[in-house]
Amino acid sequence: MEFCDECGSMMKTEGDEWVCGSCGFSKTRNAEAEQAMITTQGQEETEVVDVSDAENKGLPTTEAHCPKCENDEAYWYMQQIRSADESETRFFICTECEHKWREDDH
Repeated sequence: MEFCDECGSMMKTEGDEWVCGSCGFSKTRNAEAEQAMITTQGQEETEVVDVSDAENKGLPTTEAHCPKCENDEAYWYMQQIRSADESETRFFICTECEHKWREDDH
């Protein structure tokens, strides 16, 4: 991704050049610099949590009703799974059966 040196708008590629759609400024593309760019388009970050070791990982516990075994205590953690302007999602792991569920904050 490149930004216009003149107006700061995002530029688009047209052949061997970067062209600003706002002011028309253009500059030659640099293949080496483009290889170094990091893209997140189409990527989803996920985290795998090993629930079998939850107690030893230092996860905090709270009073939460397990929908699977009726236990009233669970480990919990929060994770950002949607865009940055959305609230985090709280995940619970039952201390008895290790069933995992989530509670979305709306």
